[in-house]
Amino acid sequence: MGLRLMCVVAHPDDECYAFGGALALASDRGIETYVICLTDGQAATHRGDAASGEALGKLRREEFRASCDVLGVTRYELMDYQDGHLEFVHFSQAAERLVERMRRFKPDVVITFGGDGGQNTHADHMMTSMLTTAAFQWSGQLKRYPSAGEAHKVSRLYYVTANFLMPDRQPAMLMPWTVTLDIRSVRERKTEAFRKHVSQAPLMEKTKEIFERYGAEEFYALVATAEPQAARLGTDLFEGLS
Repeated sequence: MGLRLMCVVAHPDDECYAFGGALALASDRGIETYVICLTDGQAATHRGDAASGEALGKLRREEFRASCDVLGVTRYELMDYQDGHLEFVHFSQAAERLVERMRRFKPDVVITFGGDGGQNTHADHMMTSMLTTAAFQWSGQLKRYPSAGEAHKVSRLYYVTANFLMPDRQPAMLMPWTVTLDIRSVRERKTEAFRKHVSQAPLMEKTKEIFERYGAEEFYALVATAEPQAARLGTDLFEGLS
């Protein structure tokens, strides 16, 4: 079995906006990828031509699928949690659902948001980080959720981070990075994936200059590993894994 990457996000467009470079690079290397999105984004500020929350959710599900196809994602799933309300979910039950998926997919590396909530300090991003972190730890523990499948210990957990702050936003307290990904070879695909989120076109236009300035790299912080090790700087999420 080859290398596998799991990415857990909160909303449609997170997969490309924050993680698109890592996902496209993995695809180019033949690494199997699985993106799990917890909500369908019905609480979005930008709503396209959707006349209701249900219509917006349906639209954003379609956009999510199209984006994942552009990025070369192997598997993708959009779950049924309510956008803007992840902080109110039953934590243990939601974590168990992620544990079940980790044990079934058996990723080597998991990437998600940090506890800062990303550059827009979104509470849903924070909760996605916490749920994924718990699932990462519990996936390998035999006593946790024995009905969720055979235990699987993931090798590495990374949080996405950044080397800049978003203007006109509450300043995030970002985690220092350990991995710098050069995504120039897939930069246009990341942009094209974002274009698939037609309902979010105003957001793309608003952040266009930022991505032109900073869009050649993505930054990740290694926060947990299967084996004890010293922190070090790198340029590959999978360095040393086979």
